[in-house]
Amino acid sequence: MRRARYLVALVALASSHAYAQNVARATGDSLSLATLRADALRIDPRQRQLSLQARATALRLQNIAAERRPSLALDGQAQYQSEVTRIPVSVPNLTIPLPPHDTYDAHLGVQQSIFDPSVTARRNVERAQLAESQAETRTTLFSLRQELNEAFYTAAIVTERFAEIDGAITDLSARLRETVIRLREGTALPGDTATIAATLLQRRQDRMQLEGDRSAALARLSELVGHPVTERDALIIMNDSAAVAAVWRSIDTLRARPEFAQFAASRERIASQMAVEAAQEKPRVSAFGRVGYGKPGLDMLSNDFQTYWLAGLQVHWAPWTWGTTSRDRQINEIQREIVTTNEEAFQRSLRRGVEQSIATMARLDSTLALDEQIVANRERIDGETRAKLREGVVTAADYVDKSTDLLVARLTRIQHRVERAQARTTFLTTLGVEVP
Repeated sequence: MRRARYLVALVALASSHAYAQNVARATGDSLSLATLRADALRIDPRQRQLSLQARATALRLQNIAAERRPSLALDGQAQYQSEVTRIPVSVPNLTIPLPPHDTYDAHLGVQQSIFDPSVTARRNVERAQLAESQAETRTTLFSLRQELNEAFYTAAIVTERFAEIDGAITDLSARLRETVIRLREGTALPGDTATIAATLLQRRQDRMQLEGDRSAALARLSELVGHPVTERDALIIMNDSAAVAAVWRSIDTLRARPEFAQFAASRERIASQMAVEAAQEKPRVSAFGRVGYGKPGLDMLSNDFQTYWLAGLQVHWAPWTWGTTSRDRQINEIQREIVTTNEEAFQRSLRRGVEQSIATMARLDSTLALDEQIVANRERIDGETRAKLREGVVTAADYVDKSTDLLVARLTRIQHRVERAQARTTFLTTLGVEVP
């Protein structure tokens, strides 16, 4: 009788714990991979680089625009020289003045660009460099998706196993209650209740192990997304089969990865640099002016302080660069070829990268079809064994064996379902397609 009371208490504890778990889960949120991915990307510090890079480019463009405005410079100088220019001519009754040994000059200079063919090209370079930098940042951020996928599906599979173990505990608790009643009525042996009770304890141990695994998986996921993800939250695994089929049809022409945008931006930046170098070969025209006060002024023979001014136009043209422009153009062509080879190599690596996902998806599609048949047969056997147990035809040990076989089959099916979903997600993510 004491053993029977112990078994009844054990059943009550298991049932209350399972009920509490179901109530807690019912109050949680439903979280999809897309939602968690958006959260993870939003809190990543590297996201700020996009706005910082745009601000830096805006400042550099303002600097280029400022070149259109007059450039002002205030200069001053005082000096004494040991010799001055002398005119070696002697004229009776005429004294030829000598320039002063000490000279002073303070002036304000103005430079105004009139025609500079490199301005537009340099603006285009800045914009191209911004596009390239932001594409590089997005490429760096893309690695977060793979890390989040792994954390999400690790947490999902543990959660699914947890639910299956809970179901097994509930079923064993019901069988234990029935066996305890039969034991009181004298239609069951104490060994039957002990067998079921021992198996129930093993399932509780399995549950405790999964609790630890789930806590670790959810903690990692919470760290990635920046907010708590608890056991009350339901991790929703979407069916990506339609997306996989659509991507499969256009896999040879798909260019969704941010690396492709980075390659294109690099080529655009190189083309803009080539335009700047071509513009450097064209003449530039500017106006200049100068207002000053000094001794002497513009009259070099005067010993008095004078005000003065001057203005004019300046043309700068360097058509002969000893081949440097041509060599720079060749260097840019080489850099463009390097970008092309890197793009081709990346595209080939993507193709190799999805081969494993393709093979895994094909294998798991076939495996899951067999899993469904295995689980259906195990459920049929479990139901028959349960009925025979009530009738006393089979022992509790026989029932526990069949129940364990069913649990293993269901856990295997869960494993394969989540692995297939993860393989589909990995396939889409590898190709740069956003997972719904």
